[in-house]
Amino acid sequence: MSATADHAESLAARLGFQSEQVVQEIGYDDDVDQEFRDAVEKLVSELADEDYDDVADAVLLWFRDEDGDLTDALVDATELVEDGALILLLTPKTGRDGYVEASDISEAAETAGLSLAKGLPVGKEWTSTKLVTPKAAKAKRP
Repeated sequence: MSATADHAESLAARLGFQSEQVVQEIGYDDDVDQEFRDAVEKLVSELADEDYDDVADAVLLWFRDEDGDLTDALVDATELVEDGALILLLTPKTGRDGYVEASDISEAAETAGLSLAKGLPVGKEWTSTKLVTPKAAKAKRP
């Protein structure tokens, strides 16, 4: 395995992906960072496509500015995941085609009811933003 493949696999784990997870991938296209995608796929038990209709453990969401409404995409991404699930939003880096403003990401995440955490650069073209669905356990405390 190459050093960059090792790095991508390590990055996938640091961002919160774990073995035995079912991860739904949304927004896949020719421009995604294939090395990172392969690393996630190698790490988890299954990388399911957009048509997956069972409960996923996490979501890998590739999103570009021209893909439509980010809030809608985030709400859709939360529909088939457990409370507390990781949603990793991947957007083109600053200055790249399809770049999404950080303020737009923050606003969309808040509107979708997601907690925003710091992400990391993914390859040369993409950056990640970790989003987490609220944990229902807090609301269930007596």
